[in-house]
Amino acid sequence: QLQLVESGGGLVQPGGSLRLSCAASRFTLDSYAIGWFRQAPGNEREGVSCISSSGGSTIYADSVLGRFTISRDNAKNTVFLQMNSLKVEDTAVYYCAAAPDYYCLLHGVVRRWESDYWGQGTQVTVSS
Repeated sequence: QLQLVESGGGLVQPGGSLRLSCAASRFTLDSYAIGWFRQAPGNEREGVSCISSSGGSTIYADSVLGRFTISRDNAKNTVFLQMNSLKVEDTAVYYCAAAPDYYCLLHGVVRRWESDYWGQGTQVTVSS
């Protein structure tokens, strides 16, 4: 069973930074695109960013462009989301998902991926 585990969430002040990690167990990530999504209370899950299996292509939602950076280290079987200049509206549970490359390359993160492979989420709270 493919398992993804997110970590790195926490409480940070506006303008601060966090780095989230998405690690895989029982399989290797290097053949999957990875997407980051987030869900705030009362809202639908929305896409944040995705990265192709090779790391050569990345896509960002307009709301995080220029502030967040997605990267991957296939040797460590981990994908990262560096979040800078955090805003209160970035507060949400952040999830990673694994899917074939075309999910990211063709669809980006416009809508939630129809994937069976999701992590359990990590809470990010931006508050003063």
